[in-house]
Amino acid sequence: MPDLTSRVVSSLESVDAAQWNSLDHGPSPFTEYGFLRALERSGSVGVRAGWEPFYVLVEASAPARVPRPGEAGHTSEIAPTRLVGAVAAYVKAHSYGEYIFDWAWARAAERAGLPYYPKLVVAVPMTPATGPRLLVAKDMSRGPVVERLIAEVKALADRRRCGSVHWLFTTEAEQAELQAHGFMARASFQYHWHNAGYASFDEFLARMTSRRRKQLRKERARVQASAPALEWVPGTELTADDVAAIDRFYRTTTQNHHGHDYLQPGFFAAVVAEMPERVQWARVRREGKTIAGALYFETEAALYGRYWGCDEEIEFLHFEAAYYAAIERCITREIPLFEAGAQGEHKLIRGFEPVPTYSSHWIRHPGFAAAIERFLGEEAQAVQRNMAELATLLPFRAEDDGASS
Repeated sequence: MPDLTSRVVSSLESVDAAQWNSLDHGPSPFTEYGFLRALERSGSVGVRAGWEPFYVLVEASAPARVPRPGEAGHTSEIAPTRLVGAVAAYVKAHSYGEYIFDWAWARAAERAGLPYYPKLVVAVPMTPATGPRLLVAKDMSRGPVVERLIAEVKALADRRRCGSVHWLFTTEAEQAELQAHGFMARASFQYHWHNAGYASFDEFLARMTSRRRKQLRKERARVQASAPALEWVPGTELTADDVAAIDRFYRTTTQNHHGHDYLQPGFFAAVVAEMPERVQWARVRREGKTIAGALYFETEAALYGRYWGCDEEIEFLHFEAAYYAAIERCITREIPLFEAGAQGEHKLIRGFEPVPTYSSHWIRHPGFAAAIERFLGEEAQAVQRNMAELATLLPFRAEDDGASS
């Protein structure tokens, strides 16, 4: 086992992009260098944004070369190092942009006279998508690197006097690792679409009840009759006008739904520049003018729908651009997973299933931590009941149902 050293930096600018991306990011593109760096470059994270970044780095030193007896001409060299583990963490004075909500905890702490902020959050800012948070080189023994990363995160929380540490949208395996290091597990869920090896969109529809199958076909037919065809544009082909439209749609949609435009102007241009190979835009144009679109990030293992918007309201176009076209793309390209963002029970009847999501938490104050732990146990039972109830609303036929029509 090579010697491990660790350090913390406040910007990815000083980190080698290729080494960072060589770590195991699973199916997710959001912990890759390009996405996190675009957040930095645009000011979407930083002290002013309330997401002060800290990157915990674990590096391995290659064994020093020792000359054999009688060997001449050897000059000693500093052993080279490489990045073998990393965590992207953020010190925060608020709970916006996280999607694993702890506002009630903050209010309870305030009532008890306990400081809740600052807190340390290990997550991808403004991005409620599951993925690895403990990034480890694929050829390394995971245990020692993970132990070092977690210890350094705790030390960072101590130095910054954080009252709590929150790991959000981790993998299930990471949640188990964090539990072994004293973090409390929290249960939540989202709606994801899984590719069962469908040969076509029609084969996917064939699994549905007749009522739901007809509904989805009707919605797609209405869109195709009233809107221009949707086209997929890769990030490598996006123009400045395209990027401006994506930004405009993001801000308009956020405003219309009384949300927060966390992503600052310049983010979309930065992310397209940093990682064009991950970006796909489902664009709808009429007479040379873009009227609607949905932005996606894609890997071989998953497709992630992020931001939808339009200048012209067309019935069912949102479902086509944000769901149906993406499902069809996953089928065509044999992509196994489609995550279409947080929330939305309306996804159920369109074939998205409730699936668990995972977070882990540490609270500094022992009494408050005990109260949170009791709450998490009760919440986990409620989440399990809710998911079971939602599963009964899925549109799929029973196995012994009749032939599709």
